[in-house]
Amino acid sequence: MTSCSQKPANQAVFHDPHSYANAGQVRVRHLNLDLDVMFDQRTVRGTAVLTVDRIDPHARQLVLDSRALQIDETEISPDGKKYREARFAIGKRDPILGAPLAIDIAPDTKYVRIRYSSSPTASALQWLDPEQTAGKQKPFLYTQSEAIHARSWLPLQDSPSVRVTYEARVHVPAGLKAVMSATNCPDSNDCRFVMDKPIPSYLIALAVGDLAFRATGPRTGVWAEPAVLESAAREFSDMENMLKAAEALYGPYRWGRYDVLVLPPSFPYGGMENPRLTFATPTVIAGDKSLVSLVAHELAHSWSGNLVTNATWSDFWLNEGYTVYIERRILEQLYGKRREEMEAVLGYQDLQEEIKTHAARDQILNINLDGRDPDDGMTEIPYEKGALFLTQEEQTIGREKFDVYLKDYFDHFAFQSITTLESLNYMRSHLFESDEKAAAAIPVNEWVYQPGLPSSAPKPVSQAFIAIDRQIPLWLEGKKIETSDWATQQWLYFLRGLPEHLSAAQMSRLDAENRFTSTRNDEILDQWLLMSVRNHYAAAAGRLEEFLTTVGRIKYVKPLYQAMDLPQAKAIYEKARPMYHPITQASIDAVLAKKEKPKGT
Repeated sequence: MTSCSQKPANQAVFHDPHSYANAGQVRVRHLNLDLDVMFDQRTVRGTAVLTVDRIDPHARQLVLDSRALQIDETEISPDGKKYREARFAIGKRDPILGAPLAIDIAPDTKYVRIRYSSSPTASALQWLDPEQTAGKQKPFLYTQSEAIHARSWLPLQDSPSVRVTYEARVHVPAGLKAVMSATNCPDSNDCRFVMDKPIPSYLIALAVGDLAFRATGPRTGVWAEPAVLESAAREFSDMENMLKAAEALYGPYRWGRYDVLVLPPSFPYGGMENPRLTFATPTVIAGDKSLVSLVAHELAHSWSGNLVTNATWSDFWLNEGYTVYIERRILEQLYGKRREEMEAVLGYQDLQEEIKTHAARDQILNINLDGRDPDDGMTEIPYEKGALFLTQEEQTIGREKFDVYLKDYFDHFAFQSITTLESLNYMRSHLFESDEKAAAAIPVNEWVYQPGLPSSAPKPVSQAFIAIDRQIPLWLEGKKIETSDWATQQWLYFLRGLPEHLSAAQMSRLDAENRFTSTRNDEILDQWLLMSVRNHYAAAAGRLEEFLTTVGRIKYVKPLYQAMDLPQAKAIYEKARPMYHPITQASIDAVLAKKEKPKGT
């Protein structure tokens, strides 16, 4: 990937293999939406007005990204008042990228108005029937635009290198509330949404449902269905303190408010860092704040990802590696070093598993995704390998100096999208230039451009887990071990540390002693169900089906389908698929297709 060095980073012309946009010629700067959310037709319909800058004075077309959008009319205007019809053409459809939408523009064009509607099968949208929600009374809609799904509900330049401000009016059925990744109005259903900071398209988000709000601090709060609002507000009551801890480390929070929207359990991810309104799975509501690292992670994105953004999806580690590092610094600040160490060790275990199961080309931080769906690059590797790289820098440079560097990095690139090369050049000139010894000790190119881990990579250690390492053999010998004060992280480490294959008696004993099959902690339950599938533990079969037909988080469901035999997986999936988001459906479809493919083909 190359960038145009004569231009500021936020004006740079990137080669983005996942976008048709001609942003180097005409660039969208602002998006104004007026939308109707039509649950009966499962369609978002309305008007998008794009404010554009002509970078190339000779450009005669604006090229946008689209995926299965119905384009009814396009118009252009020099002043946003008088519009005239403009010709448009939708190009050949690509199964990954969708199709280019080319609109003829004139030399004086400043505004482009598009009347359109989304498809009922739009990949960003999940339409939930009332029975699929917590309240069971009203329908629900939410979007998931990352990585390149925004183009399925918005006609725009769907590249993280293109940042826009936006505003919107959203019309919804009576009794429902719309919220967006923008200013929100807790006391009004007629809200004018405004995002006055330039953000990439994948951070534009919308949800509509039976929603209520509860403040957790002056700048923080929780949106949720009334049935889960109280428990969510209790679980996330530390959000204001998290925000203060992050600011103390990396500078002021620049987005105004930080709220969390708790979605129905079909949401395909743990969280999505939509600015001002993180979308979160209810599976992290454990009742003891043991899983709130997810909130710390999404909050950390307010600096790494939202403030400074990967320019293409090959640079995804710039978003996620930095964020995991910051997440753990926030956890350490709030909950102590012991908690941070446990999270780091579990993350390291996840990384080791990913390295084992992914080809060398997918173990590289600056991954090549040309011709591939960028969702394929969303493994634990950009998260955990990226964070480990920054941990080595911190340990080599010193924490105090590294914190100053990160704060400067966020200030320098604020509200810009940058490439891996730009990030590394800044690192070399601002972190290593005056410290030759540190520069020699950290194999930057090996971290970023080579598979696996450098031999000098740090290995996290947890004293709490060392004690468990001594107890696992005792349990396997049939002895009683003391677990009364264990946190979720210790239980996960214990279960992961047991042999992959256990006898029926051992599985029954584990369940009898700890009631894993009936636990309401979804993180522990998922690990237990995976063990149950691998060991054919019939007593957990009913809970397995219940879990897979109510929870759509890919992190949980994909490994379970991978572990099941084909007949069992197909039988459960037939029931579960209608509940899953299109992104989850695509993921599990691929798992089952691989299972059905004869060996050797």
